[in-house]
Amino acid sequence: MKNLFTFITIFNFFTIFSQDITGSWSGKLKIQGIELRLVFNIQKADDGYKSTMDSPDQGANGIPISETKLEGDQLTISAKNLGIEYVAKVIDSKELKGQFKQGGQSFEMNMTKSDTKTTSLAKPQEPTQFDSYYSEEVTVLNKVDNLTLSATLTLPKKKGNFPVVILISGSGPQNRDCEILGHKPFLVISDYLTKNGIAVLRFDDRGTGKSTGDFKTAITSDFTKDVSSIITYLKTRKEINSSQIGLIGHSDGGLVASMVAANNTSVSFVVLLAAPGVKGSELLLKQQALIGLSSGVSVEEIAKSQEENKKVFDLIITSTDQQKLISDITSLVEEGVEKMAESDLPNGMTKKDFVSFQLQQITSPWMISFIKSNPSEYLQQIKCPVLALIGMLDLQVAYKENLSGIENALKAGENNRCIIKGYEGLNHLFQHALTGNPSEYATIQETFSEEVLKDMLEWIKGMDLKN
Repeated sequence: MKNLFTFITIFNFFTIFSQDITGSWSGKLKIQGIELRLVFNIQKADDGYKSTMDSPDQGANGIPISETKLEGDQLTISAKNLGIEYVAKVIDSKELKGQFKQGGQSFEMNMTKSDTKTTSLAKPQEPTQFDSYYSEEVTVLNKVDNLTLSATLTLPKKKGNFPVVILISGSGPQNRDCEILGHKPFLVISDYLTKNGIAVLRFDDRGTGKSTGDFKTAITSDFTKDVSSIITYLKTRKEINSSQIGLIGHSDGGLVASMVAANNTSVSFVVLLAAPGVKGSELLLKQQALIGLSSGVSVEEIAKSQEENKKVFDLIITSTDQQKLISDITSLVEEGVEKMAESDLPNGMTKKDFVSFQLQQITSPWMISFIKSNPSEYLQQIKCPVLALIGMLDLQVAYKENLSGIENALKAGENNRCIIKGYEGLNHLFQHALTGNPSEYATIQETFSEEVLKDMLEWIKGMDLKN
């Protein structure tokens, strides 16, 4: 029996290592209703294996992988600079079953080997030539928080005196192009406006790209300090008309823009793209309902989930004791998850994992500040011209409620220099869409509606921008 056992062990070991894991492995990462394609390209190396990662839907290829290791039937691929780890069991030479881990979260992701390299969906609006205008890499110092923002300033010509807009991204760490699922909307907007006589500054969020600072601990009011620092910088540039400095904010970036414009008289105009016009807690509940219905979740399930979320939001809004708040939220989340069936948990997560995941999301500094936010407080204080635009298929920032909220707040502040407009068939990213569900974003070739680009340009050029 001893000899038989030894033979079987050696045979299995040989079978695993005789499998060829080199080549391109592709899989789909499913996160909150969005499917993101990932590809690992594995090659032989002197000391084992080396690999790179592609994210076709984000337009990113050849991302360096720090470690590729095969031990028995377990494959581990790590990109330490991104905090990414993929741990999988090698089923055979064509199939991997594993978990994708990042930021303390874990998601099931199985992969298959493909002889055909996965390619990104073409983005026809993405510019490839930049010789028709002047582009400069700049660094802006935020003296208040002692950090530097890395940015690109584009000017219609190297010399002149131009109106300028600052592009402000929405929630989550974004680079200067506001890159999401293969699209670069801020690059498209910047290119279009600059070619038509408007200077544009777009920047990497703090702690993102080449900018310094810590994004994870920042709240919305911190981002206003970044934008204010950029305004101060632009006023030192002789190419910029300091009486025509405007802000274009998308989603939560619209809230940042509103807060800055309410308190900084140097802001000459504001464009709000899918910006919140209702309280953060209300926006999130509506968002949950709209995306849930679009994804096929039953009305009963949505109502039950919203009831639980409202309890958490109410705690956050009324709390004055941070330590007690965290304790109370933990109890609520644990109670809710305990009632869930194992089959209702995200793939690969235990109840303990899911509780931890929920707490990380809900109790982050930014989320708590956003839930407490009320855009009306700032919108009422804005005295400069405002252009507010939302797609009618927007499921993240509901069209009717938020556009009405913005309009009512501006009127309450007696701001008569505002235009409010909704667009049929456009989603949260201002793409022409079928349903507006976030799962569509990566599958649409259009990056940003030409009609909206034209409307922004004509409004900026035609509006009396003097305060």
